[in-house]
Amino acid sequence: MLILGLNAFHGDAAAALLMDGRVVAAVEEERFSRIKHVAGVPAEAVRACLATGGVGAEAVAAFAVSRNPRANLLRRALFVARTRPRPGLLADRWRNARRVHDVASAVGHATGLDAGAVRRRLHRVEHHPAHLASAFLVSPFDQAAVCAVDGFGDFVSTSWATGRGHRLDRVGRIGFPHSLGLLYLAVTQHLGFVTYGDEYKVMGLAPYGAPDYVDRLRTLVRLAPDGRFTLDLAYFRHWSEGVGMTWEGGEPVIGRAFTPRLEQLLGPARRPDEPLTARHEAIAASLQMVFEEAVLHVLNALHRRTRLSRLCLAGGCAMNSVLNGKIRERTPFREVYVQPAAADSGTALGAALYVWHHLLGKPRGFVMDHPYWGPEFDDRQIEAVLSATGGRLEAEGCRVEWRPDEDALCRWTAERLAEGRVVGWFQGRMEWGARALGNRSILADPRRAGMRDVLNARIKSREKFRPFAPSVLEEAIDEYFVGAAPDPFMAHVYPVRADKRAVIPAVTHVDGSGRLQTVNRQTNARYWALLKAFEKVAGVPVLLNTSFNENEPIVHRPEEALDCFLRTGMDVLVLGGFTIERISPRRARNP
Repeated sequence: MLILGLNAFHGDAAAALLMDGRVVAAVEEERFSRIKHVAGVPAEAVRACLATGGVGAEAVAAFAVSRNPRANLLRRALFVARTRPRPGLLADRWRNARRVHDVASAVGHATGLDAGAVRRRLHRVEHHPAHLASAFLVSPFDQAAVCAVDGFGDFVSTSWATGRGHRLDRVGRIGFPHSLGLLYLAVTQHLGFVTYGDEYKVMGLAPYGAPDYVDRLRTLVRLAPDGRFTLDLAYFRHWSEGVGMTWEGGEPVIGRAFTPRLEQLLGPARRPDEPLTARHEAIAASLQMVFEEAVLHVLNALHRRTRLSRLCLAGGCAMNSVLNGKIRERTPFREVYVQPAAADSGTALGAALYVWHHLLGKPRGFVMDHPYWGPEFDDRQIEAVLSATGGRLEAEGCRVEWRPDEDALCRWTAERLAEGRVVGWFQGRMEWGARALGNRSILADPRRAGMRDVLNARIKSREKFRPFAPSVLEEAIDEYFVGAAPDPFMAHVYPVRADKRAVIPAVTHVDGSGRLQTVNRQTNARYWALLKAFEKVAGVPVLLNTSFNENEPIVHRPEEALDCFLRTGMDVLVLGGFTIERISPRRARNP
């Protein structure tokens, strides 16, 4: 039985296909549209999932959408009656709800099916149950506490449940207008990071500052003894004036979420073009600390209620890998699972899982232990792209060779990395989720202290404070990191061992930590072989890994990888079994 899950008319539009409860394909729409966090209908993602499964839309037994405009109607009505928000806020919500109600027509248009045929098979799954399902129902745990923390979805911002077998029993939730995701968003905007999804920049900035504003920021959120919390709404606009959002087929745009009172508390808001100062770094550090306190407060209460030692975490706030790395240290939870698309794109997967397990009552038989669920391109397809681009490659002074032997390919690449070359690495199926995890990656030598500045300035064209992540052989994790658990999804930050920080400085953040990805031979044999080859050449089983892009979505097709390679001045591109090497690099490559 085929179930197609969708996150539609929301940021990070995505699709996921289940076959008898097992994931066949999962992909974000932004990889096709080339618009970051694109909203609207994931038409291309739907087509890609069906193509990967080798099926037509008519074979899909159920379409599951991770929005239900009818959910929590009584709560919504009571909120409107009590607060009387401006009419424009209600109109914006109503227009979006109408689009979600008519999603069958949009899906029909994308698949060629009659809208009525889609409507008869359509299931609307509330946003937070979809988040919870996406976390627990693909985890390796038979039972666990489950928590979802995000901005808002279907009038809920935080929810928690117990998962046992194929069932989730939701035991609590916090609704609009109180939200830890909204708290982080408001201060992120105050710091001048105003693009949708910029919260991760603040997480990267935080280690540079002293938490001098913690006491002030604690006034924004009040923690209750039972694990609940409320915002001081005087600092926020979303509940009264509203925060304008665009959810059509483009990049989502969110209006200002904070009131002038936040500027009275923290000082004037930074304009995006203004330089970052010590004050901004201190606010970022303080926000991260207050946010961590609040989420850990929720999680400790969840443990007291469930007495379970395992936790599954989802929602946009579960992308805060610094927080995730502290859960085992600061709560009684001993194992933590965060699937690679924990944010809203993952609700496409969660909606499909919810239908299969909750509505149909099917048992579990699948664990997501790797992120490689997107499209792939074989060497014949890559060769055709290279043939069509041969003139440009020759003009750029590039040499192309085919290296069909995997060991030789990895050894050759490892040698270039050890020489200080920057390598674009394009292999196998594309990753599901926001992070490149060894199949659509830019790789470099982590031993070179200046490599971070080289990549930020010359390759990625981004802020100089942004850190880079280490990929490490799973068997070497304890040698390089303190208290770390295997994590193939790069969802946790851990301390780098003190004696290794000078060994891998390019992936050690200013506070001595690293957001690691462990690489397992069974789940990504080629990337594991490359790390092993680099260890033989350089003596270090670690590579610097960053996403294969330049201020755009991660590359999807060979053509996009080739274009990014040529315009950024990377030294080497490995496309499947083909290597493209600059013989006369345009830019100095050694930091």
